[in-house]
Amino acid sequence: MSGLDRTKLLAARYRAANDRPYLASALYSLSVVPSGRVPTMGVDRHWRCYVSPSFVAATPVTELAGVWIHEVAHLLRDHHGRASRLPAADQRDRGRVNIAQDCEINDDLLADGLPLPEGRMTPGLFGLEDGRLFEAYLPDIPPQDHHPDCGSGAHGVAAPWDQDGPGLPRVSPVEADALRRATAEAIRAHERSRGSVPAGWRRWAEEVLEPTVDWRRMLAGAVREAVAWAGGAVDYTYRRPSRRTAAMRGVVLPSLRRPLPRVAIVVDTSGSMGEDDLAAAMAEVTGVLREVGVRGNRVSVLACDADVHAVSRVTSADQVELGGGGGTDMRVGIERALASRDRPNVVIVLTDGYTPWPEEPTTCRLIAVLVGDSPPSPPAWAEAVPLGEPVR
Repeated sequence: MSGLDRTKLLAARYRAANDRPYLASALYSLSVVPSGRVPTMGVDRHWRCYVSPSFVAATPVTELAGVWIHEVAHLLRDHHGRASRLPAADQRDRGRVNIAQDCEINDDLLADGLPLPEGRMTPGLFGLEDGRLFEAYLPDIPPQDHHPDCGSGAHGVAAPWDQDGPGLPRVSPVEADALRRATAEAIRAHERSRGSVPAGWRRWAEEVLEPTVDWRRMLAGAVREAVAWAGGAVDYTYRRPSRRTAAMRGVVLPSLRRPLPRVAIVVDTSGSMGEDDLAAAMAEVTGVLREVGVRGNRVSVLACDADVHAVSRVTSADQVELGGGGGTDMRVGIERALASRDRPNVVIVLTDGYTPWPEEPTTCRLIAVLVGDSPPSPPAWAEAVPLGEPVR
């Protein structure tokens, strides 16, 4: 496309890389794709940067340098990958997701003294504090009539200007991970020799080089796998005869049935449990179950400590009423779940781990969601998911 002032655009990238050398490798890995359809600048997951010629013409080099850093930050922080793990309703609302992501980035950029174009999104616009993850900002972002669009490399939804095909440059997922690690190492080296790395970038680099477990991803994966495993248990039924029955005179053939799994959530209500962690875990579990189609009377919740105090069926986390508060023996809740008329295919136990466990593996999949610092490990036959903070 004619009309793009490449000299100005690339001068802005040079300025960004020269002033923040620890971002140079990532910045120069972005390939430029001129487009009249993108409002300003945006990226896709292949590290292509789509650029509006009119935006470049109207924006000073100093601000363009800040936009370069803003766009590469979406990719370095794996915003499209993190957005893919949001609940389905949030994923569809790409405008709010993009605003929350911009809030996560722009507070760091402004603290670093980078000038950004007017209309930038910051946590302060919504009465929120700086330094948080976009996942934490998202619930407090109201619907907007107008919103930024940094492309599929940010919110994860295909943009009208996205291009793909032979001959177009692309960065593979493996190369992207290598770029993230190289950038994190450059940040650490820069801080040792010169200092003055913004706190948000420093925290991000620490997580890349010394990662903690993203428990939300682990939990979602474990629940989805367990539900898929249970749903794969097909059986024969005569309630709906096979279509081949018509060809077999005098013989009725059964059809195959794939039952929808039942899930029991056993919640530790002992006094040692933290309410905030428990509420977060419960919300994540019910959210994942809702996404995979297990809801309503297919889900039962048992709240127990040394005894089972309540059994309720729920469709959302806010319907759960926790009781108890005494000692802990989650075997009681597990046994009650397995003895119910609607026997579950999957049992999810939310506990701090200070409990006896069944001596032998249960006859269904059991996931132990462990709340608190350094919880004891469950038996080896159980799938353990320790709760912690998500990666920024």
